[in-house]
Amino acid sequence: MVRLSRLGLWGALAAGVLATALPAQAQEITVAIGSEPSTLDPQLRDDGGERQVNDNIYETLMARTADGELVPGLAAQAPTQVDETTWEFELRDGITFHNGEPFDADAVVASVARIIDPANNSEQMGYLNTITGAEKVDDDTVRITTSGPDPILPSRMYWMKMIPPAYAESGDIGAAPVGTGPYKFVEWDRGNQIVLEANEDYWDGAPEIKKITYRFVGEAGTRLSGLMAGEFDVITNLLPEFVPTVPNAAAVDGLETSVLILGTDNEVLKDPKVREALNLAVNRDAMVEGLFQGHATVAGGHHINPRAFGYNDTLEPYAYDVERARALIAEAGAEGKTVRIVGENGRWLKSREQVEAIAAYWAEIGLDVEIEIQEFSQYLDSLMGDGPRPDAIFVANSNELMDADRESSFIYHKDGAASSNSDAEMAEMIDQARVTTDTAAREKLYHDVFQKGRELSYTVPLFNLQDIYGMSERIDWQPRSDAKLMVKEMSVSN
Repeated sequence: MVRLSRLGLWGALAAGVLATALPAQAQEITVAIGSEPSTLDPQLRDDGGERQVNDNIYETLMARTADGELVPGLAAQAPTQVDETTWEFELRDGITFHNGEPFDADAVVASVARIIDPANNSEQMGYLNTITGAEKVDDDTVRITTSGPDPILPSRMYWMKMIPPAYAESGDIGAAPVGTGPYKFVEWDRGNQIVLEANEDYWDGAPEIKKITYRFVGEAGTRLSGLMAGEFDVITNLLPEFVPTVPNAAAVDGLETSVLILGTDNEVLKDPKVREALNLAVNRDAMVEGLFQGHATVAGGHHINPRAFGYNDTLEPYAYDVERARALIAEAGAEGKTVRIVGENGRWLKSREQVEAIAAYWAEIGLDVEIEIQEFSQYLDSLMGDGPRPDAIFVANSNELMDADRESSFIYHKDGAASSNSDAEMAEMIDQARVTTDTAAREKLYHDVFQKGRELSYTVPLFNLQDIYGMSERIDWQPRSDAKLMVKEMSVSN
């Protein structure tokens, strides 16, 4: 009161103007994410930075609630199975893309055809590898076909984003996306930010927050500083040690399991003794406490999310036995041999720190360890490109399908996008599990796959990670179990 009285009449008027302006300001938020998208094309790369933006622009036939329940999205209802290899979807009526193109059966057919086209070499096929095509029944009905029986086809359609056919052909979908979602693309200032605005005509109601600015900040400390200074409203991968410090924090058990994929055909790592040694050398319990302060759990012997169908709960985590690891390296004649680890920085919680800790553990057992931290687009090429496989590459592997097919196809199958082995027998087991409709038989196949992967140490599974977010005081949001940054679910206050 005293302070206001000293402002005088003009000060009071200015304060009143400021107060009326605040609600409009509150309709804008800034989100700091760990990596700049390599593209805004929603169908070609398997890029978490792209998804953090595009999940607000594009939509899918099926969706999930914040706690993971599969529900209709652009589909009007859950699909019906016509026969063993055909599923029929009824579509919501009257929905249009941001450019005015109708969302209809033709759009679904075009979206399916584009993403599965071998010429496009989509990195997302690990989620969609059974799908062979789609056909229009009428404007509001479409049938999707698979190469064999596929019990999780509805979950796959939670992943595939629907694109406008004409714009995908003639527009620059990788630089200026056009979807049906609650937010429209405004601009992409490369290296700096992406801006979205609310879709006031959104079919499920206009969102409360009217403008989103995404900033690309790879360093966790810089994201934290920006949050504390009021520059950011939401930051991803908040460091666990700073949870008590920020104005508002939330953590949820995520879908990501960190793992090192080993190049099993590479000269040093082709010996299973060396791969076993790499697992035994790592003190995972110490890393949970030291790096994550309890915001992670040790992965149970394989890189499969514990909530996914097919998870093998009989596989214990690798023991920490540094002496045994040294002995195995000596037996294999690998002392002093060079092992190269490829990683990135910023996309996942303490990704660089995990790589550096692993390198130190491996050096302790007699290996010469080299680390290469790559820019994210280059890293994706190393993870999923056609070039020589790294000795070890770090990834926090996610499982939005909640089914072991995703992780086994992606990493264990010899033709998987991130695979580093040539095991034809394992690939056949994975192919069989994918089309087996008997639940018990299917589960056993996955258990056998993961048992074999464990026995041969094809990977170095690390941690089931929590998703930790820092938020400003004005943000009200409960993070989702699938790590999607759905801004329509957020609200702001003054």
